[in-house]
Amino acid sequence: MDMVLSDEQNMLRDAAQGFLQASAPIDQLRRLRDEASTDGFDRDTWRAMAEMGWTGVLVPEAHGGVAMGHLAAGIIAEEMGRTLTASPWHSTVVMGATAVADFGFAEQQDEWLPRIAAGEAIVGIAVDEGRSHSPESVSTTADRSGDGFRLSGAKSFVADGHVADVLLVSARTAGEPNDVDGITLFLVPPGTAGVTVERQWMLDSRNSASIGFNDVHVAADAVVGEIDRGWDALQSVLDAGRAGLAAEMCGSAQECLARTVDYLKTRRQFDRPIGAFQGLQHRAAQLFAEIEIGSSAVIRALRTLDSATEDAPMVVSLAKSKLGRVAQLAAQEAIQMHGGIGMTDEFDIGFFLKRVRVAEALYGDANYHTDRFARIRNY
Repeated sequence: MDMVLSDEQNMLRDAAQGFLQASAPIDQLRRLRDEASTDGFDRDTWRAMAEMGWTGVLVPEAHGGVAMGHLAAGIIAEEMGRTLTASPWHSTVVMGATAVADFGFAEQQDEWLPRIAAGEAIVGIAVDEGRSHSPESVSTTADRSGDGFRLSGAKSFVADGHVADVLLVSARTAGEPNDVDGITLFLVPPGTAGVTVERQWMLDSRNSASIGFNDVHVAADAVVGEIDRGWDALQSVLDAGRAGLAAEMCGSAQECLARTVDYLKTRRQFDRPIGAFQGLQHRAAQLFAEIEIGSSAVIRALRTLDSATEDAPMVVSLAKSKLGRVAQLAAQEAIQMHGGIGMTDEFDIGFFLKRVRVAEALYGDANYHTDRFARIRNY
């Protein structure tokens, strides 16, 4: 498998880096936090991303997208990790587009894919119900009612759920709460009668929501994929988001290292730069090696998703687990080597620690994916 980016992919990376550093620097995240933004992201920046075709990166050309694949989406996500850009990227561009394009019916594709590609629709992924990621633990029920279903239950940690135009909801149509069989996916507009949305503020200054479903009626054409057999589709959607988050965390880790190395070169103590001390050199070198290994894992995961090979779930879990640990190590080492100033709010490095803590936990933390990898490998 080719682990080197092509000239076209490097051009995309350069373009993404230039745009995000100019239009969505960390100062933007700080402003959104301080102003307690209603949306939690900058709408003008989102529209600019759509104008460049980014929001259609996984949407087929027939529906207005550019169909560049998961690797291209990951390249952009990695640069977002460098600037901590707040946007509905993972939930909408990656997971929402994957769900509708790969498993939606023709009518659903015609309705939602052009809007996703144009940056006009935001998708919320309503999967988890407890304190930690456990997609098979579905207690939300969908009982047949006339020509459709009635949904009852609650979902937690729905990223961008308070601004979503449609929710991808996992509900149980058969089986017991922890069975992988009997899960069905639905597209549910949050304005539907009986849906309640409560916004939550996250540690990383991003947005999440708790969403309730109280006897919510949806038509039969709201089903995504097969009734009772939505587990495989759900895993494919989640794996797309997991790989994207791994790419974002890789970018955050790289930026933490770059900022730390710059600081080691400029901060002086005992009449010399602190980077001259061998102990700090060794820590920086070790971190560089870990990030390079993680970067290779991310590229492989994204390429595996694009080629749709059978080992995609295993490779994605490898990348998510590795980057979850590496990104946290990078943020912790960055704060350690910056010293006391790294703990202050006016210094940006603390924002990276908060973001990677949330990204690592979202859709399965390092322990979850280590266990998943081992189970797939029959260890």
